Amino acid sequence: MLYIKHIPITFILLFVLGTLYAQRENKYIRRGNSDFDEKNYSEAGKNYFRSLSKGGNTYKGLFNLGDVYYEQKDYGQAGMLFDSVARLQVDEDTRSKAFYNLGNTLLSASLESDTVAAEALPLSIASYKEALRLNPVDTAAKYNLAYAQLLLNDQQQNQQQNQQQNQDQDQNQDQKDQDQKDQDQDQEDKEDQQDQQKQDQQQDQQQGDQQQSQQQQQPRQISKEDAERMLEAMKNDEKKTLEKVKMGKVKGKVVKSEKDW
Repeated sequence: MLYIKHIPITFILLFVLGTLYAQRENKYIRRGNSDFDEKNYSEAGKNYFRSLSKGGNTYKGLFNLGDVYYEQKDYGQAGMLFDSVARLQVDEDTRSKAFYNLGNTLLSASLESDTVAAEALPLSIASYKEALRLNPVDTAAKYNLAYAQLLLNDQQQNQQQNQQQNQDQDQNQDQKDQDQKDQDQDQEDKEDQQDQQKQDQQQDQQQGDQQQSQQQQQPRQISKEDAERMLEAMKNDEKKTLEKVKMGKVKGKVVKSEKDW
């Protein structure tokens, strides 16, 4: 008796349904590709989204949808989609292309903004290196890697120059501030000296006035000879006065008294 092996109906149904889904997915991807070539990115994105809803090899829809965002300069969305494809369990050629596109996305984002470039450029270099690890003969990845490294080197040099300029400006400003402080201190010292000179002059003037006043108040010193002459003259005057009194030639003065009633 012959035994015939039967293929499970469930397996057949899954195979047929998978084929139908893959055909529908490919249909939307083809439509999306046609729209993309015509630069009708809005319709292309819609068709790629439809392909994702049909299952099958979803990485194709993700990859091409990333291209749509890239052309629309939505580098954030594009980068996430390329990064997702690069981490899927797919063939190395597809992953290499995903890393290459991720590098392009990061490089383009860095060219749009100097602030973004500080983080995006190193990541783009890492993405190109990963693409070359998977596909060492990718000349486009080699070229873009060299270009990104050149930009990063220029950026680092500019940062160093800016830092040096800022340091020089700070030093110059500090020196200016110190010079101004020195000038202010010199001016203050000069004013103090002038005030001190004025005070000294005032003190000298006061001392001079005091000395002059003291000199005026002090009795005049006379010599012994002058004193003797003056005493002799006074004696002579007294003798003459007495003689006049005796002769009745000197009269007294009458002084009136004042009363308080």
